[in-house]
Amino acid sequence: MKKLYSVIKGSGKYIPEIVKKNSDFMNAEFYEVNGQKLEKDNAEIIEKFYQITGIKERRYVNENLVASDIGFFAAEDALNSSGIDKESLDYIIVAHNFGDVRFGNRQADFMPSIAARIKNKLKIENPYCVAFDIPFGCPGWVQGMIQADYFLKSGDAKRALVIGTETLSRIADPYDRDGMIYSDGAGAVILEAVESEEPIGILAHKTRSDTLNHLNLLWNGPSNNPAIDRKEYLIKMQGRKLYEYALTNVPQLMKDVLDKAGVDIHQINKVLIHQANEKMDEAMLNRLFKLYKVKDIPDDIMPMTIEKFGNNSVATLPIMYDLIEKGQLENHRFINNTHLIFASVGAGMNINAFAYKYINT
Repeated sequence: MKKLYSVIKGSGKYIPEIVKKNSDFMNAEFYEVNGQKLEKDNAEIIEKFYQITGIKERRYVNENLVASDIGFFAAEDALNSSGIDKESLDYIIVAHNFGDVRFGNRQADFMPSIAARIKNKLKIENPYCVAFDIPFGCPGWVQGMIQADYFLKSGDAKRALVIGTETLSRIADPYDRDGMIYSDGAGAVILEAVESEEPIGILAHKTRSDTLNHLNLLWNGPSNNPAIDRKEYLIKMQGRKLYEYALTNVPQLMKDVLDKAGVDIHQINKVLIHQANEKMDEAMLNRLFKLYKVKDIPDDIMPMTIEKFGNNSVATLPIMYDLIEKGQLENHRFINNTHLIFASVGAGMNINAFAYKYINT
């Protein structure tokens, strides 16, 4: 018997033009959270940062662009790649965390919603194309995919455009060494409801929110530099505790999703994990295979983009998917009728994942 499944029919991205290398931070002033200035040599700070995160460079948007602009560019790319009529979209779901933050003004702006702004930029006339936002930390795009899957499998919708767009460079603290992690970018996919006798597309998903004891592992707070306006809030994180939380919980959630989907770990072609920290991602991959008592992890199973793009939050996974789909990520490609797993972790603390059977459409 045929059932409805959510299948990716097109993808797109926008990778900003400005390349910010680690060496560009050599003249920065770094402070601890307590306001004490770091006296270590910047070369030592930056080298240690690279050894931990794997980041060599990241991308920043031009001064005239905001999140809704680059989200629009990614959406347009996805529509052009798929050949799908924009007026046939039932939903536009946009994941972000800070809205349109303008250059020189860090105030978050997301009314009207970023999704509504992107719909306007796309010049979609259809009033029944519902546009709304998801602020869900870095896992926002995955959560958008999960919500779209519910809509499509209910039979109430046929197509959904799911976008992740962020300009984290605008709200990173230049006096916090953790601020070197963050970057900008946008990615988008179009999900379509497809009838199939065999399970395809999104097979299973799971989400958890740990707010009782882990609420402030990522938060907004004043600059580490005590001389800066204390009313202006920027991104802050407890890196070690976040690492421990992710390593403890993300691999188990991924296993739960694979078990729910009935997918064996040996059937996985690619593991797409949010790019926040290279060592953390490697540790989570090792822990996932260890949960299955598998010692040998296949080469090239986990694509990495953090070295060149940094952590662009909700944009990471859709950008990575599009790069692989279009043959633009070296040594990586999707194989027809094999399985993928997408996973993310971020502010909330939130974790989510979905298993996906890739079909070349």
